[in-house]
Amino acid sequence: MVKFSKELEAQLIPEWKDAFVNYWQLKKHIKKIKLARKNYKPHDHLSSDFGRSIFDPIRFVANKFSSNLFGQDNKASIIQVKSKVMEEGDEEVYQTELAQLFSEEDEVRAFFKRLDEELNKVNQFYSTKESEFLERGDILNKQLEILVDLKRILGDWQRKPTNGILPRSRSSSARNSDFSESQASLSDVPTGTAQMHDVIAALERNGVSFINASTRSKTKKGKPKMAMRIDIPPETPARTIAAVTSMLWEELVNNPKKDGAGDVINRKKIQCAEKMIRGAFVELYKGLGLLKTYSSLNMVAFTKILKKFDKVSNQKASANYLQVVKRSYFISSDKVVRLMDEVESIFTKHFANNDRKKAMKFLRPQQQKDSHMVTFFVGLFTGCFVSLFSVYAILAHLSGIFSASTEVAYMETVYPVFSAFALLCLHLFMYGCNLFMWKSTRINYNFIFEFSPNTALKYRDAFLLCTTCMTAVLGAMVVHLLLRASGFSPSQVDAIPGILLLISCCMLVCPFDIFYRPTRFCFLRIMRNIICSPFYMVLLADFFMADQLTSQIPLLRYLETTSCYFLAGSFKKHEYDTCTNGRLFRELAYVISFLPYYWRAMQCARRWFDDSDVNNLANMGKYVSAMVAAGARLTYTRQSNHLWFGIVLVTSVVATVYQLYWDFVKDWGLLNPKSKNPWLRDDLILKNKSIYYISIGLNVVLRIVWVETVMRFRISNVEGRMLDFFMASLEVIRRGHWNFYRLENEHLNNVGKFRAVKAVPLPFHETDSDY
Repeated sequence: MVKFSKELEAQLIPEWKDAFVNYWQLKKHIKKIKLARKNYKPHDHLSSDFGRSIFDPIRFVANKFSSNLFGQDNKASIIQVKSKVMEEGDEEVYQTELAQLFSEEDEVRAFFKRLDEELNKVNQFYSTKESEFLERGDILNKQLEILVDLKRILGDWQRKPTNGILPRSRSSSARNSDFSESQASLSDVPTGTAQMHDVIAALERNGVSFINASTRSKTKKGKPKMAMRIDIPPETPARTIAAVTSMLWEELVNNPKKDGAGDVINRKKIQCAEKMIRGAFVELYKGLGLLKTYSSLNMVAFTKILKKFDKVSNQKASANYLQVVKRSYFISSDKVVRLMDEVESIFTKHFANNDRKKAMKFLRPQQQKDSHMVTFFVGLFTGCFVSLFSVYAILAHLSGIFSASTEVAYMETVYPVFSAFALLCLHLFMYGCNLFMWKSTRINYNFIFEFSPNTALKYRDAFLLCTTCMTAVLGAMVVHLLLRASGFSPSQVDAIPGILLLISCCMLVCPFDIFYRPTRFCFLRIMRNIICSPFYMVLLADFFMADQLTSQIPLLRYLETTSCYFLAGSFKKHEYDTCTNGRLFRELAYVISFLPYYWRAMQCARRWFDDSDVNNLANMGKYVSAMVAAGARLTYTRQSNHLWFGIVLVTSVVATVYQLYWDFVKDWGLLNPKSKNPWLRDDLILKNKSIYYISIGLNVVLRIVWVETVMRFRISNVEGRMLDFFMASLEVIRRGHWNFYRLENEHLNNVGKFRAVKAVPLPFHETDSDY
């Protein structure tokens, strides 16, 4: 049977952990009461050494009868829970007084004092969150009213004949839209100036006005009244370019747009506004569900701890105190339940076409259950990987592919493809370890990355992808060696790595719902956002993935070599030096080395543009310094002189110090000299502090592996390639190690702000002007 303390720890909301009943601290008070009773027992024996009386059975029957007859009064007289309202507000505070002396009075008094503090804390937090959600619900209702009015008025305008010409019929795409029926009529929203005047005038008659609209009513002083602004975040490149253009036009040129029809109202804006409001309702419902769970778990915790007190103290105090708990605000209030019902009905009506089943799929997404088949296949492919690796090592030794006569050809043609797959699989393995550690330490990575719970990748799935990929790669390597030893021509044999790469790309973009399609499409969407930086809005998952790419520059270089070898047709003639000796190939190496840092720098610039936070500019400087250091090291490998050696040394040291400072202070939140944990931070998820100190030292060591590039060891081609692969693997391991602490710090920031639901921006905003 699982102890309730472990059950509570597994079910509580991680971001609200500090607001829950401190069940573990209350258990310590119970243990103190138990120890005090043990120490008090010898005195009881001394008082009973005078012998027994013949009236003992009579006393026993009398006590039993009195306890049954007046038991309720005795239970009620053990403790008295009083409530009073604080002067600062309407907050009700509970305080318990002992109405009966206990043998361990000090410990019991301390227990109930702590219990009162926990009850007051739970009530206060519940009341605060309930007020926030109720206020959010009122705002969303107003937003929905504006949206419904806007759609209705524009729909009426569309159906109204103009100059004797009937409106055009709705298109089939509009009828098949996921939006409600009233929006389907917005496929031909007017965009002309005169037509927009008519629509805006109709909207104003219904209480909705827009900024810069020429038809807006004005006060006696000539200033416009309250206006409504449609604020759609610039998430796509088109909206970003429009926002930047508008800012430059109005601020830099200092020539505001002429008064005209104001904001253009079209179908896309209405769709975006509806999508934003729908997402806000989903997050509101999620928050209400979490608050309901918070209430029920705390009620169970109070019940369990009071039962433990009754058992240890041999008293019946739980009934009286539980009545107070049930009458407290976090249990007696039904506003959350009523608001949840209201949200369900609103969502079903306006966003699901009165289909409750469809609405519940949005409001209550079902999480995937763990399958034992995934665990089975992970073990199966792990065994296959070990067996194939052993076979490959034996075949490689027998065929002599690393001998002086064949090492160059093999290293230039086959080795880059398999090395790229090996680095990818290592990164997948590290990500699987990250998922396992995040789950074990209760870090809510799905909420941080904004992943859907029903399609998010679990650590077993990551290990399955890793072992499957490595098994396929090693199988291709073994087949390659067998065909090579059988006498097949090199042009035919060397096509195997290219075929493997082509199959992998086809599986990545496969449109069928197989091979983790939601995860694959999410990865492609994030890669699109990264490549098109800074035109897409940057989310945490976007810059987190971009950071992973900065550690996979060797993989990108391997893909560059492989692509050139196969696309140029060199594998047919087995001429591996065609690409490496080309000028374009050498210049492209700089581009590939710069791209991940450039993408990450552009993301920082975009975040500064959106948030106006100077820290983002400082973070961009870190990636610019890394870009300069990478270019200097690449040039030094081709021009080995003292000048470039000095440049590499200076740029690399500056970039490394910059990166280490940002890793420890900004990304991990460590090196705080005023922390209660020396040079760490106040809140730590891992209980063993030495792990953090070891991680700091390990990160420093792995950050300076670039020293190997300037040491210029005299080794053979095979040893040099193996050393490069080993250094690239160390960087991937460092990145996986960095990932855990980066997300731990992000999680603790959410915990400190009790942020358990996403804050969705709303489209309609009121703008007040002075009268």
